[in-house]
Amino acid sequence: MTQTVATRRVLYIPGFDPFHPRRYRELYRKESAQQAELSGYYISQQKGENAFSWQVEAQIDGARVTTDIEVLVWSDIVSSSMAASIPATYWHLARTAWIYIASGALFRLMRLRQGPVIAALYPVVFLMLQLAAAIAVGGLVAWAIIWASDLIMITPGARRPPILSYEVPRYFAAILFGTGAGWLVLRWFKAKDSKVFAYYLMYDYAFSARWNGANPPELEARMASYADRIAEALASNVDEVLIVGHSSGAHLAVSVLADMIRESRIPPGRCGFLSLGQVVPMVSFLPDAKRLRADLHVMGGQDLIPWVDVTAPGDGCAFALCDPVSVTGVAPHRQTGPLILSAAFTKTLTPETWRKLKRRYFRLHFQYLCAFDALPGSSSDYDYFRITAGPHRLGERFAGRAPSPSTKRTPVNRYTAMAP
Repeated sequence: MTQTVATRRVLYIPGFDPFHPRRYRELYRKESAQQAELSGYYISQQKGENAFSWQVEAQIDGARVTTDIEVLVWSDIVSSSMAASIPATYWHLARTAWIYIASGALFRLMRLRQGPVIAALYPVVFLMLQLAAAIAVGGLVAWAIIWASDLIMITPGARRPPILSYEVPRYFAAILFGTGAGWLVLRWFKAKDSKVFAYYLMYDYAFSARWNGANPPELEARMASYADRIAEALASNVDEVLIVGHSSGAHLAVSVLADMIRESRIPPGRCGFLSLGQVVPMVSFLPDAKRLRADLHVMGGQDLIPWVDVTAPGDGCAFALCDPVSVTGVAPHRQTGPLILSAAFTKTLTPETWRKLKRRYFRLHFQYLCAFDALPGSSSDYDYFRITAGPHRLGERFAGRAPSPSTKRTPVNRYTAMAP
């Protein structure tokens, strides 16, 4: 295939992630070097024009390519949504569970893939177990105080005070210390959440459920700034502008690009869209996700932007091989995308690597951005670094590629109303 890209801009929209973009820069540096060694090409990385970007120089398939990669940040919005107290977190839990159950979204999502639904239920179950443990410890402390006071009062020769001056203080002390002990248990669990991600995942699902699938104003404003940044990149003289949306970032990218299409801000043949590990149905199945459903309808029927959606059945946090347009029930009469492909972790990772990662569910959700150590070697197979730093446009690279035969397309969403 003839080289068509010598310069590229990649604009990456992360998922619900409170961390600084340097995390993605360092991940790209480490994993691209590993993939280059495995696949026999050259790639290097330098600092970009700001803290959110970096530049990549690559020589792949005998062609030299320069790529500027930038993270479109919304980690500040994520962080502010996670700044909730422990009682507020349990309120979010109750409200989020009620919204998904009462709307019927939870049960319809289970008809697609059980993995991400189990991932959604995980923080609910885990936080309830933490609460049960806190109640048990608090109850044990309260019982110990009452038992100890009874033991003192039955000591031979002990003088029993009047009942009110005795019973009230000891029960007050039992409640006070029992509540304090339970609170310390909950604080300990929250401090250890970096190992279990219960609070993190709860905030993630609560963020979308809070507005029943609609976007909060601050996120809409940020998405408008993304559109301006993409338009700026399209106005430059690079050969391709590639938008990458990972996890929750995929549905943000869908909405941004749909807006730009409506406003005629996308020139033909300049832009591509790669969605990775998407969780679109978690939002599009909610009652007030009318804006997202309208955007999916636009993106599913346009010809300006080649859209490739990559997921893997081994990723329990993504709606693997589910066409987000079709399953949402908003497919246009003539659907042009997305092209649904499988990253096939069990085939693109060696058995040893797969054994190490298959229980690390959160790590697997980021595998799309990492090196694959059992790639067959064909340039048509999924390789994040060939796509983002290689000599071919996204649409050309996957031209003629058949979608995964396991793709789910049957509409199962109850809510299909779209914003005008």
